[in-house]
Amino acid sequence: MRRPVVRLAVPLVGGALVGCSLPPLTAWPVGLVGLALVVFALSGRSFAGRLGAGMLAGVGQFAVGLAWAVQFSEAGYVVLVIVEAAILALGAALVPPSGPLRAPAAAGAFTLAEWVRDSWPFGGLPLGSAALGQVGGPLQFAARLGGPLIVVFTAVLGAGAVAELVVSATTAHAHASRRANQDFPALACLVACGALAGAGSVSLPALPAHSRSGPGRELSVALVQGGGQRGLSAVEVPAARVFDAAVRETERIRGHPELILWPEDVVAMGTTPFRGSRAERTLEEIARNHHATLVAGVTEDVGATRFRNEIVAISPSGRLVATFEKVHRVPFGEYVPYRSFFSHLANLSLVPRDAIPGHGSGMIATPAGRLAALISFEVFFADRGRSGVGAGGRVIIVPTNTSSYSNAQAPAQEIAASRLQALEEDRYVLQAAPTGYSAVINPSGAVLRETALSRPAIVEATVPELDGTTAYQAAGDLPVLIGSLVLVALGWTLSEDRRITPRPGQRLRRRRRSPSPREPEPPSV
Repeated sequence: MRRPVVRLAVPLVGGALVGCSLPPLTAWPVGLVGLALVVFALSGRSFAGRLGAGMLAGVGQFAVGLAWAVQFSEAGYVVLVIVEAAILALGAALVPPSGPLRAPAAAGAFTLAEWVRDSWPFGGLPLGSAALGQVGGPLQFAARLGGPLIVVFTAVLGAGAVAELVVSATTAHAHASRRANQDFPALACLVACGALAGAGSVSLPALPAHSRSGPGRELSVALVQGGGQRGLSAVEVPAARVFDAAVRETERIRGHPELILWPEDVVAMGTTPFRGSRAERTLEEIARNHHATLVAGVTEDVGATRFRNEIVAISPSGRLVATFEKVHRVPFGEYVPYRSFFSHLANLSLVPRDAIPGHGSGMIATPAGRLAALISFEVFFADRGRSGVGAGGRVIIVPTNTSSYSNAQAPAQEIAASRLQALEEDRYVLQAAPTGYSAVINPSGAVLRETALSRPAIVEATVPELDGTTAYQAAGDLPVLIGSLVLVALGWTLSEDRRITPRPGQRLRRRRRSPSPREPEPPSV
């Protein structure tokens, strides 16, 4: 009875440890231990066994990492955890149960599963990713080479190598030469893990991760956090109160910023058009009074079923100079996919309209400089930062609205995602939220300034505008995905289970058992 219980508990506990490594706990070593347990649990299992173990690991990881979803819908939270866990289970099923390249194949398989999570369903949900749990640890620097996917790859590679060494050490009957053949690839994986992290952290002009055209100008900024109550809807937190809080807090700016950044959705117009409104005149007056470019989040209804979520840039002269509509919308938060179907399963009154999907790179040219804009949820998607920076963005801005969450889990994961964006693109990141977290993050992923939740705050800082290109900016996710596919294929090619599988029509001869010192060898037949 004890053995089946242990076989079920190991992947479940491993996944839960990965979930516990995520912000706000931010315990990256715990995540590596969890991944090692998951890879260890897949050793020697059949396809169905690996699928089941992966499902348990996924339930453990996402039940913890996506716990913020409970407050919106308990049934939706259960479905979300099951769907995300099922994707991880498919990745676990791709891991060969044995063989010298099991650890790198596991890294490739889980990386492919993470890529699917980032893309499907409904555009993907990167929250709860193991990569967010490695922010603050040494493996985060690998993001400069291959984004969040290579952070997952590196974490699983190192953890899987440790798992292989444990399996080898605890296999008492293994022959010494066979143990050496198993240990060498695992040790090589540990070296490769360190090399990936080290290559990303090295700061030399000759490396593509830090090639800059020279010292750029500096940008003085002021991030505005109005503060106040955190709630689920405009009924609990009226839009007028949020707008007034931002105006009031902006009056506390003491310096002379070139850029004033307001959060997403602070200017909620409803059915009133923004152009020509009192709100637009207020923004123009603020920009003129401070002789600064003001960037603010605006929402306005478009007909009876749609709305627009965008940011606007007002020049120091009070003129509208740029707009950008959010591209990556939040499913079931900003729009409802297959609304007619899901309306029979859930109450959709909190999402009465669907956001219009935006287009474009996300780079906006303003008098304050060329800015790569990631509106809230978009910060979790590495391709959005790559798009804005690739179009010429020299500073990344993240106007966001994370006021709907009752605890710090989702806002803390968003800060971790902003830190990864800073590393991936080698840019300073400026994040502004109505009730927090607002932050200034440098290209090494370090948080220089951060506000407290719910409290009003002004963050004034000066950051350099950078124009270099990282390896990830140049190549994107494709090299990591191709490498992952190759490693999975090689892992199965060299798998012991693969080598002893008979061809069609060929009988597999049973191996003769070595005689035990206490048992005479049976006579051959």
